[in-house]
Amino acid sequence: MKRVPFFDNPVLRGQLPTWRARLVLILLFGGFTVLAGRALFLQGLSTEFLQQQGERRYERTLTLSATRGKIMDRNGAVLASSVPARAIWAIPEDLKQATPSQLDSLAKLLETPIADLRRRVEEDKNFVYLKRQVSMDVADKIKQLGLPGVHQQPETRRYYPDGDVMAHVVGFNSVEDQGQEGVELTFNQQLSGRPGSRRVIKDRLGRVIEDVQAVTLPVDGRDLRLSIDTRLQYLVFKELKDAMDKHQAKGATAVVVDVHTGEILALANVPTFDPNKRETFHGANLRNQAITDTFEPGSIMKPFTAALALDLGRITTSTLFETGNGRFTYQGSTISDVSRNGTLDVAGVLRKSSNIGMTMISEKLESREMWDRFTELGLGQAPQVGFPGAAPGRLRPWDRWRLIEKATMAYGYGLSVSLLQVARAYTVFARNGDMVSLTLVKRDSDPTSVKIYTPKTTALVRGMLEAATGPDGTKAAQVQGYRVAGKSGTARKIVDGKYSTQRYRSSYVGFAPVSDPKIVVAVSIDEPTVGGYYGGAIAAPVFSHIVGGSLRLMGVRPDAPFESTIVAGIKEPGR
Repeated sequence: MKRVPFFDNPVLRGQLPTWRARLVLILLFGGFTVLAGRALFLQGLSTEFLQQQGERRYERTLTLSATRGKIMDRNGAVLASSVPARAIWAIPEDLKQATPSQLDSLAKLLETPIADLRRRVEEDKNFVYLKRQVSMDVADKIKQLGLPGVHQQPETRRYYPDGDVMAHVVGFNSVEDQGQEGVELTFNQQLSGRPGSRRVIKDRLGRVIEDVQAVTLPVDGRDLRLSIDTRLQYLVFKELKDAMDKHQAKGATAVVVDVHTGEILALANVPTFDPNKRETFHGANLRNQAITDTFEPGSIMKPFTAALALDLGRITTSTLFETGNGRFTYQGSTISDVSRNGTLDVAGVLRKSSNIGMTMISEKLESREMWDRFTELGLGQAPQVGFPGAAPGRLRPWDRWRLIEKATMAYGYGLSVSLLQVARAYTVFARNGDMVSLTLVKRDSDPTSVKIYTPKTTALVRGMLEAATGPDGTKAAQVQGYRVAGKSGTARKIVDGKYSTQRYRSSYVGFAPVSDPKIVVAVSIDEPTVGGYYGGAIAAPVFSHIVGGSLRLMGVRPDAPFESTIVAGIKEPGR
């Protein structure tokens, strides 16, 4: 049989012009050539690009969380730790298939209003968190509901065993496990550690099918040991709560400091909050009054002015001051004492808390001298304890002081301090004239200190402060079995730009035992409304109970006969 050439085929020649057939052939050949070239390009020249595109679709970098470090007290008691929890999330479109009764059950377990839950279900999203850091037992109950579209993922949450007692010290974390307040915030980097990572390939269902490189392991956070003694913290908290309830006060705060190391052994405030319960996080409750709140200290400043005058040789222990009938006109203003005290020496000025006597002492001092010494004591500067929101207080430049302002600052008006600043300043009288640096972390080495007064002056003022707790002074500060020294303070609060006659802050600061001081205790009661308002009547008994209880818990031997000591709790209306 004779083969007919393709282009000479009579059938094709009759239906398709030669030029057109050739064009079709050329186009087909060209198309195959392009496809072959593209295949070669994709297989050989563009492998890296395609791999990158594939990785973008199926490769993921998973974060491997580090375990947050524990926070402990000085004796190793755990104050904060991380416990397993679950994050509950949902796909809204799937969750819409749940029955009303199922949604009600879910809302109750999540402690969320049903209206809020339904609103989340209606959101036009592919993913919504219903609640973070859900406890394991609640998460298990949610799982048993078998709700469509509800899923769980593992995470951790912080647990605070001591709740509201330790709240202002430890603080709390965010749902992302980052410090928000207190020690959790201050030492967040140390506690957090460093997360690891894992690069994997997932299938279309989100399942891990392959690791694409070596896993970078997380580095867990470091544990933190505080200076706080939990036993003392509970004691202080109870005494403050009792005092606040008894005197119907707005607030109460106290600090206990180790005289030798500068370690803060206890720091408590009321009102407070429970870091385990976010519903208790209200503005006023969150404030750490001992560190963030400042106030005019009143008479608790008098020992520092007297010590300065003694230190500079402007007065002696035998210098006398005529305070008259308790009213003194100075620079056009009237300065008053609570009672008529007549002639007083320096010890008497402190014991009777005479504003007139302190005014006369201030006349022997220059403004610059007072400002320099107050600055050395840390006033007007935020305490360096690494705590968030520490307030510097207020100490105006000395060259702006009028004579009347210098006088009022001598007895604690016209400047402001935090209770922590005052507690630190009083370590100069409990030590040998030097002021120790404070810390919330347990110390393993000797603290730094700054020399403020001479040892001779310190010994003199220490004796005067002990006498100020005697029969002629603030007897309510006394402690059975221990010699104590200290000073009460009563300051009017400023309301609408004027000193109020209804609102006061009652304070007491001191140390014990006098023979070998171990602790400084500072107490402040804000706006007591029942039982008086003088520091000697309101704050001194709290000081007494805290000092006595703390020294016994610390195992400090008594240094005074029990039978000769007046028990605290006597209502003594003294300043």
